[in-house]
Amino acid sequence: MRGIAIVSKPNKPELGVILNELITWLRAHDFAPVLDTISGTYTAAAPVAPREHMGDYNPELVIVLGGDGTVLAASRVFARLGTPILSVNLGSLGFLTEVRLSELYPTLEAWCGECGLLDTRSMLHAELWRDGEKLCEHEALNDAVISKGTIARMGQFSVTVDSHLAAEYRADGVIVATPTGSTAYSLSANGPVLDPSVNAHIVTPVCPHLLTMRPLVVRGDARLKLRVSDGAEPTYLTVDGQESESLREGDELLCWRSEHSVKLLRVGTGSFYDVLRTKLKWGER
Repeated sequence: MRGIAIVSKPNKPELGVILNELITWLRAHDFAPVLDTISGTYTAAAPVAPREHMGDYNPELVIVLGGDGTVLAASRVFARLGTPILSVNLGSLGFLTEVRLSELYPTLEAWCGECGLLDTRSMLHAELWRDGEKLCEHEALNDAVISKGTIARMGQFSVTVDSHLAAEYRADGVIVATPTGSTAYSLSANGPVLDPSVNAHIVTPVCPHLLTMRPLVVRGDARLKLRVSDGAEPTYLTVDGQESESLREGDELLCWRSEHSVKLLRVGTGSFYDVLRTKLKWGER
């Protein structure tokens, strides 16, 4: 039987019913479902594995039941495996989770009939270095953010693009966003919206001290280095709003386009601009 991984959002009581129905449907169509540990809290009808080990089951598809945050978490696990993700919206905005719950089974049937399209999204590779030593590395679908822990005081950060000093920011923080992440935190900080197919990254200062400090769009193959120049207050690295690391003065964040990408399963003919209009009310008066 062909494997299917199921990743769920926590604190959704309705998943008890949804998961049992989904598992029954999958087995009736000769699929072997495996649940992440959160899904396993709602039902015991299928094997359970930690997300980082779900790849051992060789899933052909990942079904995400939740919101955009759940998709971000699943992306960091399954992008390395190249496994397509079908995201079902159980959240509020659902910018990445385009499929409604009522469309789940028609979408699965279309995928079984090889009618689905894969929307490939680039990721950001980020490495944290301290005193010449790499402390950790992350993959991000949306963004990597360096920000101050104390709101009342600004930090000082330098940004280098391909070994060229681009800016010295005095701000609450700096965001490095992918095209997918352009509609997330970067947009809230007045960054531009990029089509997901554009090969670029955005460097967006958060609440900069000077009006001349504007967002910067750089080539997708550029190498970025963000350095914490002022360590007087707590400073943190946050990846996709979920992974966090404490920083010190002199720490450096190195970013470039990841060798991995996320494959989002789509069946409808709607475009990125349709999502902008329907989810963000883009251009409405």
